[in-house]
Formats: sequence, C-alpha cells, structure tokens
Amino acid sequence: MQPETTPPSGVFHTPYPALNAVLVDLVHGARSALAESFVGAYLQGSFAVGDADEHSDVDFLIATTQELSDAEIVELESMHQRIYDTAGTEWARHLEGSYVPLHVLRRHVPPGVRLPYLDNGSRVIERSDHDDTLVVRWVLREHGVVLSGPDPKALVDRVPADELRREIRRKMEDWRTAILAGPAWMKTRWGQPYAVLSFCRMLQTLETGRVESKRAGALWALRSVEGQWAGLIEQAWNERPDPWVKVHQAACEQDVQSTIAFVRYAVDLSRWQMNQRHHALNATDDIDPRVRSRDETVGRATFYTTGMEHSPTSATGTGWERTPWHATQRAAWEALTPK
Repeated sequence: MQPETTPPSGVFHTPYPALNAVLVDLVHGARSALAESFVGAYLQGSFAVGDADEHSDVDFLIATTQELSDAEIVELESMHQRIYDTAGTEWARHLEGSYVPLHVLRRHVPPGVRLPYLDNGSRVIERSDHDDTLVVRWVLREHGVVLSGPDPKALVDRVPADELRREIRRKMEDWRTAILAGPAWMKTRWGQPYAVLSFCRMLQTLETGRVESKRAGALWALRSVEGQWAGLIEQAWNERPDPWVKVHQAACEQDVQSTIAFVRYAVDLSRWQMNQRHHALNATDDIDPRVRSRDETVGRATFYTTGMEHSPTSATGTGWERTPWHATQRAAWEALTPK
C-alpha cells in the first residue's frame, strides 16, 4: 500500500467546519467498512478545482484495492445512511461520489465501469459510470484534495489534453441530444442555469485542455463567446444560490429556449473546431518529423502573436480579432451560418 498522506491532525482544508466534520466521519466510516480494501479518500469536483461555496455539492472518490463485495457495499450504505440522518448539517445530504478499484482508477477504458456510487441527495448506493470519466481522473490527479491515503498522482495516469477534449466533445453531443428532447430537469430553475454553466465550462476545456470550475468557465465565456450570450451566462451564475430549492421550481420559458439555442451554438462551434483540428493534423502529414512540433498543441490553429489576431474566414479569406479564441469563433460562426 502507498504511504499515507492524511492531513495533519485529521484537519480537512475546507472553509466549512461542519463539512470538515462530515468528511472525518466519511473517512473513518469507509476505513472501518473496507478494512484492508481501503486505499485512499479524496475530494474532486469543485472543492478540488476551486471556487466551491455553500451551494456546491461535495464530490468524493474512495480508492479500493479491489472490487467491493456485496457485504462491503451494504456496510458502506449503512454508513452513508447514518451520516445522512444524524450529522445535523445539509452537507451530509450532498455527498456525491464513487468507490473505485485501483485497476479501474489507473486509466479509463471505454465504455466505462458501473461503480458503487452515491448520488447527491441520496441515501442509497447504486451502480453508475458517473465517475468513470477522464474529467474525474484529470481533476483527481491534478487537483485532488487528499483526505486520507497517497498522492493521487501515484494512482492515476496522466490524462492527455487531446483525450480530454475528445471526451468533452462526446459529452457535449450527448447532452445536446438529451436537452433537445426536452427533459423535465432542463425546465427547472436548477437545470436551466446548470446547462448554461456546464457548456461554458466544456467550451473552456476544449480551448485550454484543462478542467476548471463553473465560475472560471462562466468568466472565461463572458470574455470569449459572442456577446449575445452574456446576459444568459450572467443570469445562470446569479441563479446558483439554493439549487436544492430551485430544482423544484419552474424556469422561465424564455430562459429555457435561450439555453437550447446556446447549446446548439456551443455544439456547432465544437464540431467546427474538431474539423479544423482534423484538417490541420492531416496537413502536417508530409512535414519532416524533425521540424514538427512535439507539443500537444500540434494541429491547433496557428495565429499571429503580435497586434490583432488573425484567422481564415469563409467570407474574406482573412479576419482580425482581439484573441485567438475570438478569431477561431468568428471563422466558425461564419462557416456555420447559412448564406
């Protein structure tokens, strides 16, 4: 087993004492239930990437030596029910996470594994592939908060930026299909802004190859996407407080329709970027390997680094914008807009 790196004196570094007490209970309970199968307990999600607040859920991941037995799952479920019922704080009702064997955690192998999973607001452990993603692995490896156990870098292989981007594109396509079907959750004051902020965050990951917080994604989008979406993004962020109340409240129909339009826009933009990246990679096939960049950004659009930014457009052949992202977006928008 890896050397333990539990924070000194069992102090977990969130700014919320009541949550820290819940996390102490979670780690002790998991250790007791799993015994030698316990490897480590971690925070991922917003408490790892930053910008978590009192409206955030608490994303955890517990690494195990092997697949859990039915008896272990029953004991863990009993532990989660006790915490949910007796902790005396809302944090106890918003734990969300999975129990992941080391051989699964090390690297993602599609189509994914249905892991023992506790959903936000639930007292019951179910099977789900919710956390068997590259996004979760990237966040855990790069920013995971150690509650108990080894450094997560010892448990998770590095996630290449391009693989992360491919997963995000697939997720955007899947979400688009689901959202266009008109699910009930999208019509709530929780779901509608959640969709907007999630697509902002995914667009940011496509651009940067990193996973940031929802707040960082919203701020990035306000600087980067077409100005017509600024009001929708600001409204989505302002709707974040009290999500567990708003999940039962109907969203404004106009906001829902604007969100659907934003989802279409974001996915169209991601498709255009993918095609441009593919064409750029193909264009480098005949270049002498000695002069090809070995950086992960090979195949991404190249922009002039002085003055205003430049990119090809379908209309004029050249276009000037204030950042590479704006230049790419302008070219995409013109290419996607019917003439």
